Amino acid sequence: MIIPLPPIAPQAPLTPTLKPSTQDLPPHSFAERLSAALAQVNELQLRADDLAKQLALGEIQDVHQVTVAMAQAQLSLQLAVQVRNKMVEAYQEIARMQV
Repeated sequence: MIIPLPPIAPQAPLTPTLKPSTQDLPPHSFAERLSAALAQVNELQLRADDLAKQLALGEIQDVHQVTVAMAQAQLSLQLAVQVRNKMVEAYQEIARMQV
């Protein structure tokens, strides 16, 4: 027996619960900005994990919300990895310089 799906009701847009971007903050040291950016990536990862657990437990019915959160977490992690790769590459280039 095939059970029909209920109609899709419009959902309110997701409101970001993240801290202000590092561009909005007053100038700080590079280490502080990097730490804040990594904390934001971690926050997105934890939020995606939490939403996935809620979906698995049946507490959330909106799969779209979970999918978007997971995509945001994945993209932010990919960006962090690429920034790290560039930083390591720059460090290695500086280390190879002759003085």
